[in-house]
Amino acid sequence: MTSYVSHDEQLFAQLLLNFIQESPSAFHAVESVKKMLVPQGFQELPYKEKWSLFPGGKYYVTRNDSALIAFVVGEGLPEKHGFHLIGAHTDSPSFRVKPLPEIPVEGHYLKLNVETYGGPILNTWLDRPLSLAGRIILRGDSPFSPQTKHFRSELPLLVIPNLAIHMNRKVNEGFELNKQKDMLPLLTQITEGLEKEGVLMHHLAKTLQCPLEDILDFDLFLHEYEKGCIVGLQQEFISSGRLDDLAMIHAGSWALAKAKPSLFTQVLACFDHEECGSTSKQGAASPFLSHVLERILLALKKDREAYFQALAHSFLISADMAHALHPNSGEKLDPVNRPILNGGPVIKISANQSYTTDAETAAIFTALCQRAGVTVQKFVNRSDERGGSTIGPISSTHLDLRSVDIGNPVLAMHSVRELGGVKDHLAIANVFSEFYQTL
Repeated sequence: MTSYVSHDEQLFAQLLLNFIQESPSAFHAVESVKKMLVPQGFQELPYKEKWSLFPGGKYYVTRNDSALIAFVVGEGLPEKHGFHLIGAHTDSPSFRVKPLPEIPVEGHYLKLNVETYGGPILNTWLDRPLSLAGRIILRGDSPFSPQTKHFRSELPLLVIPNLAIHMNRKVNEGFELNKQKDMLPLLTQITEGLEKEGVLMHHLAKTLQCPLEDILDFDLFLHEYEKGCIVGLQQEFISSGRLDDLAMIHAGSWALAKAKPSLFTQVLACFDHEECGSTSKQGAASPFLSHVLERILLALKKDREAYFQALAHSFLISADMAHALHPNSGEKLDPVNRPILNGGPVIKISANQSYTTDAETAAIFTALCQRAGVTVQKFVNRSDERGGSTIGPISSTHLDLRSVDIGNPVLAMHSVRELGGVKDHLAIANVFSEFYQTL
């Protein structure tokens, strides 16, 4: 009997799970992208210095340690061939640790004060091993040049315990969780040997092997401790946290890493803060991408007129995950357009411009899928439901270029553990590879 999922599809899905496991925060995701690009000859550009670029050269630049733009300089005239861009985001819904986070409970427990980041499905975070990841800011030689250290606990440190059904009889009838009261994770039990205050800071200092007083601040987020896995009778599903949107980050990085230089400039933009509006210096609403694109042309001795001409010859694939048909809630989808897991990438369409897709750009993406031998699906919201948006429309406010919004189908989007299709991941990577090579 022929296997529904091929060996190559299984292998590539496992590479995605490894990538996600190594990327518990946006900061770590950027490092994971670097690990894919640097061995292929990509060089880091200092954002604060003048760039010297060459046709065919491979480069990347970072912002805030949590966003990255990588590119292969085109060998043709940029004003004639423009850019082929893929945009995705490094962040996922989570909980961020607040300053002075320790909250003692009646002298027995110590919990952490956290703030909800983005729009997670709250109850999926309960009763499971959680840990911490992010970055720590240490004292440097100058107040304006602090040191940055990435942090990731190798142990499961936290759990957000549910309230027993005996104390909450209506829990299965629908119970609203309070973000300040019900979603604070338990860190430890208060014992004699425990520090009287600054327990988390002491733990960070011990882990980083640095003096406590050198830690000036931190950006720390909760994440699921358990690694994702492949599930299903035919091993056809990917069960993992942060598929939204690390699956697109991984596929785009793989495609760019293997891309050969073309006449146009190939670009991968990995933004941060999509889950909370993109309005940061490293988000899609910032001038980060437009500045990088213009600086590429300036480094090639081109002027601003050439930059605008280049944009007119460019195309952006805004890659963020899409909703699939739910086996228990089929009525939530449009009556006709009903994407399924393992049915191929999804073109996302909105009459009210929540997505940038129009008929022309949808046709272009469909043609790319056909060239790659990949089936394509379409998603539109029910007419009585308001859907989400993504980086495509935000980028369009800064860049005058053609764009399409697409993504692989998933179930349980924004759950601590989402469900995607094994076949879809290699399919979208092959489409991205085709996009980076097709004139």
